[in-house]
Amino acid sequence: MRSSPTSFIPATIVACVGSFALWSATDGFGAFTAEAARRLHVEREKVEVPKFELTNFAGGPVLLPDGKVALVEFIYTTCPTICQTAGDDFFRLRRRLQSAGLEKQVQMLSVSFDLARDDNESLASYAEYHGADGNTWTVARPRADALPSILRTFGVTVIRDELGGFQHNTAIHVLDRQGRLVAITDTGDIERAATIAESLM
Repeated sequence: MRSSPTSFIPATIVACVGSFALWSATDGFGAFTAEAARRLHVEREKVEVPKFELTNFAGGPVLLPDGKVALVEFIYTTCPTICQTAGDDFFRLRRRLQSAGLEKQVQMLSVSFDLARDDNESLASYAEYHGADGNTWTVARPRADALPSILRTFGVTVIRDELGGFQHNTAIHVLDRQGRLVAITDTGDIERAATIAESLM
């Protein structure tokens, strides 16, 4: 049976509305996942990061941003999988920057969001295991009242799971010298992260 012209019009309207909704949800068809949309937004908008004071594994203060190009990841030290891989990737990234003679021009920071368990001793153990030297790369935690703002600024989602851990998006967040979040890369894509950091110096 052929459809009538009158039934075609509502179907066309529904298709147009659906297409517009999909266009909006995917940032102009540029992203088909929430993580892809987050990364695309950062590249387009250059998100300004307000200054946060954290405490490193030695109990000292760390300011983020601090006027250097910064590479930031979010972890919790008891994570048995992805955070350990992220630590290994950060070690390789630090070696990559050192080989280029850039380690003094970059701030590398692993930030814990598990404030209940990640005390200075836990952060120090994670730092030692992964080779964070406390200079180019340090492991730190924010104050409890600042954590929600930090996660919101960086677009990091943290959800407690049934095993006592967390589900979270893991990535390397790149800040320029002006303290703007300008790029997000996969933790394993150290070459891209290093190349972006070098271009900002």
